[in-house]
Amino acid sequence: MSSENSADDARYVWDVVVVGAGPAGASAAYAAAVAGRTVLLLEKAEIPRYKTCGGGIIGPTRDALPPGFELPFRDRVHAVTFSLDGKFTRTRRSRQMLFGLINRPEFDQQLVEHAQKAGAELRTGVTVARVEQHGSEVPDRRTVAVVLQGGETVLARAVVGADGSASRIGAHVGVKLDQVDLGLEAEIPVPETVAEDWAGRVLIDWGPMPGSYGWVFPKGDTLTVGVISARGEGAATKRYLEDFIARLGLAGFEPSISSGHLTRCRSDDSPLSRGRVLVCGDAAGLLEPWTREGISFALRSGRLAGEWAVRIAEAHDAVDARRQALNYAFAIKAGLGVEMSVGRRMLQAFEHRPGVVHAAITGFRPAWNAFARITRGSTTLGELVRDHPMVGRVLQARDRDRDRDRGRDRDRAKDQEQERDGDR
Repeated sequence: MSSENSADDARYVWDVVVVGAGPAGASAAYAAAVAGRTVLLLEKAEIPRYKTCGGGIIGPTRDALPPGFELPFRDRVHAVTFSLDGKFTRTRRSRQMLFGLINRPEFDQQLVEHAQKAGAELRTGVTVARVEQHGSEVPDRRTVAVVLQGGETVLARAVVGADGSASRIGAHVGVKLDQVDLGLEAEIPVPETVAEDWAGRVLIDWGPMPGSYGWVFPKGDTLTVGVISARGEGAATKRYLEDFIARLGLAGFEPSISSGHLTRCRSDDSPLSRGRVLVCGDAAGLLEPWTREGISFALRSGRLAGEWAVRIAEAHDAVDARRQALNYAFAIKAGLGVEMSVGRRMLQAFEHRPGVVHAAITGFRPAWNAFARITRGSTTLGELVRDHPMVGRVLQARDRDRDRDRGRDRDRAKDQEQERDGDR
């Protein structure tokens, strides 16, 4: 059934409608289409479109790509230079590739093309106003109405929300967030002599604000330079990027693009579904809290969402649909949820002692080897903590410090409250 026909016949019901054609949405559409279902992929922009993103492709991302996917690498990274707010610079090298670098417009377009080849229908320039699971737009309890701006309604047996960090589908599901960060980025064209100096090497700078860091990713004749820090530090984050670019000797080059975006991490109890609607990727707040890496989380959660959306589409009643949605949530929490939990603890340790993290990665070979294995995809943060007792002990010590600090804060607040009561 083509999308043109569906506009003529508003009663046509797609098996799965996916909202958002980024990595999560394209992955979901591919998974559902490969299963032989009718799939409609909706995207408000025209493809290809720019997306603020470093474009690092780590091992878990490569493993989650569709069969036959050819990565459009702009560079392959074999060396990482680390610095601590511009100081104590050290470069570590690897014979094997650590990770690759891509431009998101090319990468995202290829993912969408794979979904289309699998049978998914694409409509661009379409904005979703809301979804409805009850009411006049919904013909029966097995159907979800996706209402577009302009009034058109698209019907589906299951809907996957992959419409980014400001997701309307996420709002419908009730996604809750407990970490929001501001990322600022510049795409800086550079002369060949400068590009050669960066070829095959990235820079990671542990920044001046708690939990912040900056990066330089080379992509041929362009350097992607960015920083990220907690939201609420907008002026300081902008100043960090400006100082970072100047310190690198890149202030004289005019960026072709300067952009910013918010990354959002879900809270542990945040829902991943509501009725026949699932969310994945940024729309679900799924990303690694420490590095804020989101592409691998988008691809992996998108694939799971597409697979479970097929099962929800086949469900004949609300009880069965609910069971399948809970299975999807379990699959997410058992994999990505564990990685997020460890990433959250890593972020807290990094916020508390960035110098220790820097010293470990640059001066302690097992720490560097762990970093390399994670980027290559031969291990995960969760496996690292499970298989290396020392890492677990470090995080446990930090957990104890955090709990002690919280106890002190509670005691201090209680004492202040008692003093106020005494004054009254």
